[in-house]
Amino acid sequence: MEAVISFLVLSLLPQLIVSEVPTTTSYRAIVEIVSGDSRIFSGESLKLRCVIPNKYQASWDYLWFRGSVQLPQSGEIYQLWKANVKESGKYSCQGQRETDVGTIKTLRSLPYEIHVDGGYAILQMAKRPVLVGDALDLKCRLRGNAPVHETILYRDGIEVMVQSGSSLNFHLPHVALEDEGRYSCRVSWDLSRRTHSVMSVPILVNILEVLTEPVLEIEKDNAQLERNKMRLICHVQYNAPAPAPPVNYYFYKNNNLLGPATSLNHVHVGKAAGWYSCRAKVPKLDIVRWSKPQSFGEVTGPPLMPPRPHHRNQMTSRSPPHTFSAPETQPASPTYFASTPSSDQHTESPSPSSPSSESSVSTSLPTSGQLPG
Repeated sequence: MEAVISFLVLSLLPQLIVSEVPTTTSYRAIVEIVSGDSRIFSGESLKLRCVIPNKYQASWDYLWFRGSVQLPQSGEIYQLWKANVKESGKYSCQGQRETDVGTIKTLRSLPYEIHVDGGYAILQMAKRPVLVGDALDLKCRLRGNAPVHETILYRDGIEVMVQSGSSLNFHLPHVALEDEGRYSCRVSWDLSRRTHSVMSVPILVNILEVLTEPVLEIEKDNAQLERNKMRLICHVQYNAPAPAPPVNYYFYKNNNLLGPATSLNHVHVGKAAGWYSCRAKVPKLDIVRWSKPQSFGEVTGPPLMPPRPHHRNQMTSRSPPHTFSAPETQPASPTYFASTPSSDQHTESPSPSSPSSESSVSTSLPTSGQLPG
């Protein structure tokens, strides 16, 4: 009897071991664009690549998705060939490989959004993200080879810049948070003794601060802390591109420094009533940001506001008027507007679920015979 029981245990042991093997890795696949742009015209092509950050260099198969729908392509490179409007959507990928213990998959990548536009004008961004103090470079692409004589840039329907000549590029230096919004462009040209004009679909431009305003959290109920201790946590978002210089953190009680600077965003202090705050500083970028005071215990009187030292990158006022930089070979005469709403129709780019055809455009668009090339 004991022999039979031992045999059954040994026969079930491999199944028990296999069931403990995880079927999903701890690392996530990444989608990156190889050629083309995230916003393209219908009929154009682009390539995406699925990157598996696996230090062991294992061999993977690839699964591709648009939204929640799995796509038939399975290679490392996903190609949209002569794309149509219905192929717009959020693309993601996932690695998969077969092992002795079964199929193992990576975490699915974050979605990469692709817009296929059936109109005649597209506004494209040179880079993302855009930080406060950076330059914002936009390009207004036109389908065909029309002889352009004027291009206008809009933010939230308000004219920002108008330029004469054939250049389709806009350069806005030293942007501030107030420059965030939905941007679009209009292109005009003369053909057959008539002036034609098309307008792009708006795109959202987000402007990020290099260092956001810190938020202080007072954590007093934690089993890992001593009874008479609490933890101060300085939450901040740091958006500097890599390699980013380090951030130093300072903690205060009633505006009195609680210790030297630290590279950690938290510190343990004794429980005592008062107004607490923190300061984040990037010495190499000359940026300093303070949190709002947080009270702990029974405190009287208004909060003690910390000083607000001046630093180079903190922009709170409206950015200066933008200037246009055009090549020396291109005549340009930029003009700036305060508030002139645009009332023209936009070229429509149907959503992936929309049954609309690719040629859905505004009423101001020319016919195919009026667009050279």
